[in-house]
Amino acid sequence: MKLSNILNSNDISISCEIFPPKSGSELQNAFGIISKIADTGTDFMSVTYGAGGTSVGETVAIAAEIEKNGLPALAHLTCVGADESKIEDILSKLQASGIENVLALRGDLITEGDTKGSFAHASDLVAKIKSYGDFCVGGACYPQGHPEAISLDQDILNTKIKVESGCEFLVTQMVFENEILYNYMYRLMAKGINVPVVPGIMPVTNVSQIKRICELSGTTLPPHFRAIVEKFADKPEAMQQAGIAYATGQIVDLIANGFSNIHVYTMNKPEIIGTIRKNLSELLK
Repeated sequence: MKLSNILNSNDISISCEIFPPKSGSELQNAFGIISKIADTGTDFMSVTYGAGGTSVGETVAIAAEIEKNGLPALAHLTCVGADESKIEDILSKLQASGIENVLALRGDLITEGDTKGSFAHASDLVAKIKSYGDFCVGGACYPQGHPEAISLDQDILNTKIKVESGCEFLVTQMVFENEILYNYMYRLMAKGINVPVVPGIMPVTNVSQIKRICELSGTTLPPHFRAIVEKFADKPEAMQQAGIAYATGQIVDLIANGFSNIHVYTMNKPEIIGTIRKNLSELLK
């Protein structure tokens, strides 16, 4: 199923992300995680793509396994360092596996001096995917601005180019403060960007991990959330419970303010998405 059918409906959807194992020998474990997440009632799953395409085989295999479990799969695809023939090869593999949905990303340069390859921007990759086959293509957006953008306004203009290239929906970088997202939505609408925007919510369950992610993405933690992190930093179980509670509150607020699609960054933990969906059981009916 194409995600445009889900994202353009009035039904509330809660999706999540899974990332491939670092070692191919652990692929079976990833399949087990997929099965457990599918049992939670998740509406679709995205599967990430290793830096420089280092896990492309696992990405395709995991996306195919998601489809086998009865869920639409959203396969990430990055173009940094890749030439056109490599991208076409990956797209052919996705088609052969019945994958209809692709999240087109530029990706990060692995080391200084790496080249961008045949596609300088994610918008170029979007156009290539749309011309290659009948894919539903999404892209990333950044409510606090892309780390490399000179300003938020310039980043939004870049996002508009992405949409004009064929991007059918946008998934946001993780957001910990909904007001930032609401302000961002006004800015998008002012520029004529009206494709579905799916907020990315990350339940913080590992303090050292979130600090690293925030450094890389440029995402900031609001003071009231920082207080939670500092309070429970040395109590893993309490931190997980508090993180899930905070994320659930964010999602309730988003739904109350008109968002019908939420994407949860669960870091391959079925219990997180399972608990969140249980917390929202009445809202999802």
